Amino acid sequence: MQRTPHHRSRSRRGLAAAVAAGALTVSLLGQNAADARPHPVDTQSMATTLSLPSPPGGANVKVLVFHASATDESPTVDAGIAAIEKIGLTGPEAGRFRTVATDDPAVFTNGKQLGKYNAVVFLTGGGDVLDPEQEAGLEAYMEAGGGFLGIHDAARTEPYSDWFTGLVGARPAADSPSAVQRATVEIGDRQHPATKNLPLEWKRPDRWLNWTKNPSGDVHTVARVREITYKPGASANGWDHPVSWCRDYDGGRSFYTAMGGTVDSFAETDFRDHLRGALAWTTRISRADCKATITSNYKAERVTQPNQPGQNDQIGEPHGLVVAPDGRVLYIGRGGADSSKPVVTDWNDPNIGKGLGQIHVYDPKTKKVTLAGELTVFGNKGGGDELVKVEEGLLGIELDPDFETNGWVYLHYTPHSKIDRDKQMAVRQVSRFTLDLATNKLDLSSEKVLLHWPVQIHSCCHAGGGMAWDSKGNLYIATGDNNSSGFSDGYSGNNPAPNYKGVSFADARRTAGNTNNLNGKILRIHPEDDGTYTLPEGNLFTGKEPDEGGGKTRGEIYVMGVRNPARISVDKTTDTLYAGWVGPDAGAPSTTWGPAKYDTFAAITKAGNHGWPYCMGNKQPYRDRNLPDPSKPLGWYDCDHPRNESPNNDGLVNLPPITSNTIWYSPQGGGVDYPRDANGIPSYKVAEQKQLLPWLKGGGQATMNGPVYRYDAASTSADKWPSYWDGKWFVGDFYDDTQPRHAVLTDPKTVGKGGLPTHAESLKKIIPVGADGIRNLMDWKFAPDGSLYVLDYGRGFFTSDSKSALWRVTYKGGEPTPAASDLARKAAVQ
Repeated sequence: MQRTPHHRSRSRRGLAAAVAAGALTVSLLGQNAADARPHPVDTQSMATTLSLPSPPGGANVKVLVFHASATDESPTVDAGIAAIEKIGLTGPEAGRFRTVATDDPAVFTNGKQLGKYNAVVFLTGGGDVLDPEQEAGLEAYMEAGGGFLGIHDAARTEPYSDWFTGLVGARPAADSPSAVQRATVEIGDRQHPATKNLPLEWKRPDRWLNWTKNPSGDVHTVARVREITYKPGASANGWDHPVSWCRDYDGGRSFYTAMGGTVDSFAETDFRDHLRGALAWTTRISRADCKATITSNYKAERVTQPNQPGQNDQIGEPHGLVVAPDGRVLYIGRGGADSSKPVVTDWNDPNIGKGLGQIHVYDPKTKKVTLAGELTVFGNKGGGDELVKVEEGLLGIELDPDFETNGWVYLHYTPHSKIDRDKQMAVRQVSRFTLDLATNKLDLSSEKVLLHWPVQIHSCCHAGGGMAWDSKGNLYIATGDNNSSGFSDGYSGNNPAPNYKGVSFADARRTAGNTNNLNGKILRIHPEDDGTYTLPEGNLFTGKEPDEGGGKTRGEIYVMGVRNPARISVDKTTDTLYAGWVGPDAGAPSTTWGPAKYDTFAAITKAGNHGWPYCMGNKQPYRDRNLPDPSKPLGWYDCDHPRNESPNNDGLVNLPPITSNTIWYSPQGGGVDYPRDANGIPSYKVAEQKQLLPWLKGGGQATMNGPVYRYDAASTSADKWPSYWDGKWFVGDFYDDTQPRHAVLTDPKTVGKGGLPTHAESLKKIIPVGADGIRNLMDWKFAPDGSLYVLDYGRGFFTSDSKSALWRVTYKGGEPTPAASDLARKAAVQ
């Protein structure tokens, strides 16, 4: 390593006499002291005579470590220089480089010298260390395609320069905590060379800076610090607290890490690996995508128009979508009619609840919409209370794995022709139809009913409806608990008393908790070509269990104990099932009855019982109630040994143990948990709660599970989302206020076993929220071309309106950088 001499006495932009020492100290602490400077200089207007190669540096890679400081040199400087030197001298030959260190800013006005460096590292202690000409030289270096790496206090450097603020990405808050604290760093980018080898959850000590303005969305954040693992102080940034990020800036590449605030940091193997990867990108040894989460790189556009008056020519009451291999989008309307048309709510009228479940097809090649067909459904019964409204209708759609050749479409719906008005019962069914691939018209006469089961329709709600395929040709069907919410004060739906003509409608133990009932489940069947189905191995039951006398299970059940799973998806790379279901209505926990309403997401890797109506979240139990007086609580349910002792149960009494869920949230926050007593019962006291998932919060809430994105490197699509998102699970909510719209990472070691997500990032700027955005997210799926389609339900209920629409979100950020032709060493492409 070469290290040039210190130059402590150089000219300092004329500040010595003009700026008091106190003002300079303030600027070093991160406060805005611009008004303390008598003559601000506009560096943008200054010319430089530098002549720099483009890009700077070459195959003989060199890194300049600049470590000037306006105050005493930081004790981290020597450790940092030594670490960077060692990084450059070790590892694979293709990734090595030479290091030169200096605190002399004159290097930035010496084009012949500066142009030799592939990247510049700022290991500065902060303050105003460059004069206008020197800063202009650094700008010219970046414009020529240079690389910049800022470490920790580099964010305090050049406090008067807006350009340098853009270069580092953010400025520290003045009252950032100064103590060294151990914290957990979440690694969100699993592909960037600076982070791909790091632990998902990286526990390490450092001095953690807070930011005056959160840079997420303007930079590409690769790592965040989890604030609940340390004391961030009054200027805390919250759950989204970036700690390392990068961006293509002003012609060059900029990487910044707020870590490295201690001498010991530079001795850490993982931190050195972090710096090694950052330097590989900034020096042009390797390429990386630092554009993937920058909001401006995405375009969201509505692709359907409002319906013509009195028609549903563009869209029905949005309720689900699926994308065909050729890019066509098929989307369904549940059954709500034009709001100008009356609905029938009188059970004496044969037309009670009669509606049209509509299937539309959007063709991206022609940008035209076709009304493919309409099913007459029980699903248009209007609003009102739960003894009036209905959530039945056309609920789900999927395409056969061989859709391109056979045109088969699977629909999950409630036919009006099969309702029993006397007993107020209906039939839910999954049927196969054939779509004419040339005309986009559905042949209604081609229907083959695969599966059907009874549902009560005296009282709303919770129909479920989502469907998905795995890689083995198994079809998953999500069914709601077919249970009223109105008779248990918003807690466990386990009131055995209310019934209509002997059929309980407020006891989810009759449905979701019943091993002999297909409601409140995720079913798994293998459809056959003749319109029948077989049962795959590995379901929760075979249907032939001899337990408790036999005949008390259904072999179609893969998951039991779900409440209202409107959306499910399967990642065909892993065959992991992802599901979300809506929780009950209690706005706060009860020490008598149990947890508040939890909306739930689960990553499911094997058949199991996910709790409802006995337990929610991470095995938080409800209180039992039974006859003769269901208003009086009995004992707490045992989540490890649940028993269905409802008088409305015709399945097994002894149920499979409950599996903890992956994500849950309530008005109190995300991942709410409580201290537990000796029997494992939570206190359910708000004052004692903690939030394990602080990025979540509910209120009015309704989960809308999304897909796992899989990047197709072979695709030539200009619209596909980048590989950064590969393997990330998209979770959302119908509402767009404080509710989730996030991409999350899970740990393969704990996924499906109740393990919490390791990282989450908001999608609300990429999938825009608000009145003119996608306010009411109803479904979302990636297309084969890598673009994302999203259904916005609209602004009313049980109908469609002018905001009901299909949207498409595309990526416009371009390729990773640097360009392959600009790599310093062509053989080192990563």
